Amino acid sequence: MTRILAVDDSRTMRSMLQQALTGAGFEVELAEDGVDGLERLETADPDLIITDINMPRLDGFGFIDGVRKGDRVSTVPILVLTTESGDALRQRARDAGATGWIVKPFDEEKLVQIIQRLVV
Repeated sequence: MTRILAVDDSRTMRSMLQQALTGAGFEVELAEDGVDGLERLETADPDLIITDINMPRLDGFGFIDGVRKGDRVSTVPILVLTTESGDALRQRARDAGATGWIVKPFDEEKLVQIIQRLVV
């Protein structure tokens, strides 16, 4: 079963992701921000990571950087799921090591299709 770590400071967004992804047959672990996400990576073994950009304690860019510097999960695909849509932010995320960018609100079917393309 495909395991996904979803990192977002919004309880509502975490709930929506959990519902959409478990409904599509994925195993989902949730984290509240970048710090929580990095801590969960110590025990989680995700096949894909979804992260927001704007979060307290450690934003998405810092989180992506932390993931890419790790040994075990440095090559795991990372999707950015955010309300931001600026080209400069997209490029910054790509430079940090993000695999893709999705603007909120997300379409459940499209999100699932993108995940399936990345992890198969």
